Amino acid sequence: MDELGSTRRGELRIYLGAAPGVGKTFAMLGEGHRRASRGTDVVVGLVETHGREKVATLLEGMEVVPRRTIVHRGMELSEMDIDAVLARRPAVALVDELAHTNVPGSRNAKRWQDIEELLEAGITVLSTVNVQHLESLNDVVERITGIAQRETVPDEVVRRAEQVELVDITPEALRRRMAHGNVYPANRIDAALSNYFRPGNLTALRELALLWVADQVDVALQRYRAEQRITDTWEARERVVVAVTGGPESETLIRRAARMAARTGSGEVLVSHILRGDGLAGAPPAALASVRQLAQDVGATFHTVVGDDVPSTLLDFARGVNATQLVLGTSRRSRLARLFDEGIGAAVVQDSGPIDVHLVTHDEAGGGLRLPSLHSAIPHVRKITGWAMALLLPLAATGVGIAGRALFDLSVDVVLFFLATVGVALIGGLGSALLAAAASGLLLNYFLTPPIYSFTIAEPKNVATVLAMVLVGVLVALVVDRAARRAVQAARARTEAALLASYARIVFIGVDPVNRLLTQMRENFGLTSVTLLARHGDHRPGDDHRDGWQQVAWTGTDPCSAPAEADTVVTVDDQMRLAIRGRPLTAPDRAVLEAAASQAVLALRQQRAADQALVAQRRAETTELRTALLSAVGHDLRTPLTSIKAAVGSLRDPHLRLSAADTAELLATIEDSADRLTGLVENLLDSSRLATGEVHPNLLPVGYDEVVACALATVDRSDAVAVDIAEDLPPVLGDPGLLERVVANVVDNALRHARGAAVEVRGSAHAGRVELRICDHGPGLPRGAVETVFAPFQRLHPDRGDRQAVNGIGLGLSVAKGFMEAMGGTLAAEDTPGGGLTVVVSLAAAPVASETSA
Repeated sequence: MDELGSTRRGELRIYLGAAPGVGKTFAMLGEGHRRASRGTDVVVGLVETHGREKVATLLEGMEVVPRRTIVHRGMELSEMDIDAVLARRPAVALVDELAHTNVPGSRNAKRWQDIEELLEAGITVLSTVNVQHLESLNDVVERITGIAQRETVPDEVVRRAEQVELVDITPEALRRRMAHGNVYPANRIDAALSNYFRPGNLTALRELALLWVADQVDVALQRYRAEQRITDTWEARERVVVAVTGGPESETLIRRAARMAARTGSGEVLVSHILRGDGLAGAPPAALASVRQLAQDVGATFHTVVGDDVPSTLLDFARGVNATQLVLGTSRRSRLARLFDEGIGAAVVQDSGPIDVHLVTHDEAGGGLRLPSLHSAIPHVRKITGWAMALLLPLAATGVGIAGRALFDLSVDVVLFFLATVGVALIGGLGSALLAAAASGLLLNYFLTPPIYSFTIAEPKNVATVLAMVLVGVLVALVVDRAARRAVQAARARTEAALLASYARIVFIGVDPVNRLLTQMRENFGLTSVTLLARHGDHRPGDDHRDGWQQVAWTGTDPCSAPAEADTVVTVDDQMRLAIRGRPLTAPDRAVLEAAASQAVLALRQQRAADQALVAQRRAETTELRTALLSAVGHDLRTPLTSIKAAVGSLRDPHLRLSAADTAELLATIEDSADRLTGLVENLLDSSRLATGEVHPNLLPVGYDEVVACALATVDRSDAVAVDIAEDLPPVLGDPGLLERVVANVVDNALRHARGAAVEVRGSAHAGRVELRICDHGPGLPRGAVETVFAPFQRLHPDRGDRQAVNGIGLGLSVAKGFMEAMGGTLAAEDTPGGGLTVVVSLAAAPVASETSA
């Protein structure tokens, strides 16, 4: 091997998983065995078994480098001995948990930094990491799972790996693996399954991992092309780039590009808008917003690219994304203008290479030659100063020329007048520059150009000098005026962008967005009142009298009742107007208010749609509840009533001779049926109380062991319930009476569906919550029934013919969930490992009372 300074860097291979337990370490050890069997020198730098037997079995027969012991805060902790691994210098080292934080006192703070040292020493490293430890996804995972990951690794570290292999497993298989004890010890299984390892969490994490790896495939391709300096287009996938200006033709171009991509079946459309490097020229924000929305509607992505040379910038972007086709609009220049500048399309076609360029005609093509506006944006004070300097500076230059006539020649005089003209142009703009140029030419001709004191010019070259002076003054003034105008435009654009961004935040984030948005508009523009008006349903367009409009929302004093009363009216659409009272508004101000008014109407319509959906949902739920209640009452109340009536009829029949045992049996039937009726009526009354908000819990610290004991005393077959609640389980904050009803209802439901098997009741604490898990081993829930098991009148297996399974009108779990929500708790259902249903009762742990001394 070469000396260390010339050692080839080792390769990094990472096994990426969506969650703990998917088999990353197992796969890494398997690869280590495969390489060792081929004669490669492989050692284990560090592997965490976490008590998993299969992982420990794979470690057998492999060389393991002893760990280094570090004492921290009186505790002996072990970490990878990086010095020992470097001294051993194997070909391949297996180092688990890439994102691990080392014990304080270690050489490096993070394990990935240890691995970096091994790679620099020429050692190939196999490692593992979960997607939740990636820095860019850390906050996303926290929002999904509710658990913050303290240990993270920069994405760039993982991206630099030569190989990233996804270790994948379905959420169902992972939960089965965990339930069998192959991931966590038994005392952690229940808490893990009901929190981090919920099916929804695992599905979302799996999707994050798949998308991250898929993105790295495209990154790897781009990196390979860059390393190999490949600029040719690889048609691995059809990518259509469409260049838009934000003008009216943009819609035509985007739709044409979308149709072209759709013909390939899997084409991708990228909408590109080129923004000049100075950021001053560009389409109006409202036009770009419309283009963005259309791109989103057709499934395209929108990209803003900065560059001064539009053709080269556009082609660089297209090559960078490996585009196969480029869609442009035909030039809007007239034929006369194209004589001087052939346009962007022709330049792109000439340099496009293998990229197919499509020039699409549109209604805006050949719009004509546009002359620049001569309107000056220079401030008024500068203009006045410029006019004064246009008179004074040429006179001063004349005085200097006359005084120094004996010292310097005419060329120096010309330079002085040039400086005077340029100075006036820089300060005052075009008008004062023209005056200064004219005055300089006349004064130079009369006082300093032979023959002096005459407007006659003896030499033709002096005529050219005077004309050049006038031309320079005009050109400099035009440049200054254009720069000032662009500065004003830039300041205006920044202000408009800030206002529109603040309005958007109010609409999407704020509470009561319509009123807040109107208030913000009134304050920003110094208005007296801002009112959003809507037409009546029978109102005719063009009729702006008071009776035809209604105030939807308003802010300020003296709001308008109709558009005719407003100082300024902004038309939102055919049915909505923004009526404004206050100072007159300029056209740019009106444009901003139009965009803001559109956002206000959008927020209003979303709010109305949400209200209507809520009303419709409540009506549907009421109708469904009424129908289900009639069906349930018709069946479940009739059965005990029929039993009672039959038993009473038998007892009263004078011709029927009954023994004492028969009489006792009939009386027991009457009692059981009456108890069933009482339970049904109580559940109905509780459901009604919950619906009307009449449940007011009295929250007290209470232990689950006490509650379960009281609840089992009211449940039949309570001897079939196995209770496992530790004495040191923290008390919860709940209403003892309501909590007892919850446990009784859930246990009774479990017993009726357990098919004679024992029902288990277990308690556990996790992250400030205390859970009671009631597990049965019956048939469980049909697929998709977890979300509806707590809805009223739900029968788990109505088609099975099992009378025990369908007994009851289905209010027990619904009432229990309502009671839990009233106490600030939750009631959730999940599959029991091995079959059955587990209902999780979760409440916050009661605060520990602080001890006070007398």
